[in-house]
Formats: sequence, C-alpha cells, structure tokens
Amino acid sequence: MSDILIADDHPLFRDALQRAVLTALPQAHVHSADSVHTLLGLIEQFPDAELLLLDLHMPGARGYSALAHIRGQYPGLPTIVVSGHEEAQVARRALAHGASAYIPKSSSGESIVAAIRAVLDGDVWLPPALLGAPGELRPDEAAAAAQIAALTPQQFRVMTMIAEGLLNKQIAYDLGVSEATVKAHMTAIMRKLGVNNRTQVALIASQLAVEQESMPKTPPMTTTDPLD
Repeated sequence: MSDILIADDHPLFRDALQRAVLTALPQAHVHSADSVHTLLGLIEQFPDAELLLLDLHMPGARGYSALAHIRGQYPGLPTIVVSGHEEAQVARRALAHGASAYIPKSSSGESIVAAIRAVLDGDVWLPPALLGAPGELRPDEAAAAAQIAALTPQQFRVMTMIAEGLLNKQIAYDLGVSEATVKAHMTAIMRKLGVNNRTQVALIASQLAVEQESMPKTPPMTTTDPLD
C-alpha cells in the first residue's frame, strides 16, 4: 500500500486532492494535514510515504519555506506544490526549490491526476500554460533556502512561530515544551541561519515569501536578550 500525504488547510480542496490521488492510485492510503506543524508529524509517522501534495499558503508556511525545509530534510519524498497562484514565475520558483510538479488550484481533476501520475513515474510536471525554462533563484533566496533546509523539524516549527511574532512563552505552550527548550532551539536556529536576533530570523524566512516585496511583522524582542 502507498502512503500519500496531503497538506492543505482548505477542507474542500483537500477532498478534491484526495479524490485525484485515489483516481491515480486506487489502493493508496491518504493522510491529510491542515498545517505545516501537523504535516511534519505525518512525515515522521510515515517516513516511507511516496508523495506529498503541499499547499504554499497554510498555517506554518511562509511562501517556499516549508518546501525548502522538507526537500532538505526529506530529499526522498517527491513533492507536488498546489497553489492559488497562476503566475509562471511562481511555478518555476517552486521547481527551483525542489518541487516535482506545480498544480494551480484552478486545474481540472484530470490535470491533477496527470501530475500525480507523472511524478510517481519520476517525471517533472507543469501545466502546459506554465511550461518554459526553469526559474532561477536569486542568490539571497537560494542561500535562505539552504539555511532553512538545514534546520531540524522542531527548529523549523520554532522558526515559523518566531516569524509569526510569537513570544517564547507562547511557543513553549504551543509545542508543549519549556521556555528553556525554546531558547536552546533559538540558539541553534540563529547559529544555522548565521544571525544573532529574532528579527533577523524572521527576515531570513521572508526571503522565501511568494510575494518577495512583503516583509514579516517585526517579532517581539528585548534589547537585553535576543532569545527572549
């Protein structure tokens, strides 16, 4: 039996993706997540999953950051990006970050099935309207992707919460760990990202935003301790 993972926070679209998966692979076991944090737990639970269908925009995802992290930590898991964006450049950037296919959410069920079958056969797939030369990443975006790919799943969870503006005590509560553990993760994250405070962590994450001109909220920080 094949385990297939779907990560999308819209229930109707999750159902549509599941139908497409079962059309392409009738014997598949489909496991769904509505956030990146839930998805990371699913990947750990099903390490031999054959395919991931990943929405670019859902809780815990900041543009291509989740894609870059998953491709770095789980290079054997083929990933299809699904998104409401119709722009060719968005699709090509997804492929440049390691996606095997890009499916606009306006695609027909037949196109989604075709993409799933192509990726399971080891091919790369784009809808005909978006075909063209692969996109190239800006140097800062490529560097940010490589740094984020080096984070452990728990470090990635903490990083996304920092980028959302959460305080250490909020992160500790949400993850069920102590504030000391969060601070330890923060130290490791800043070392891997080559930065020295929370704001710079969030700025690294913003390099992988789909709309690259948008900037994150400035996370709370103190002048005395960059880990607080």
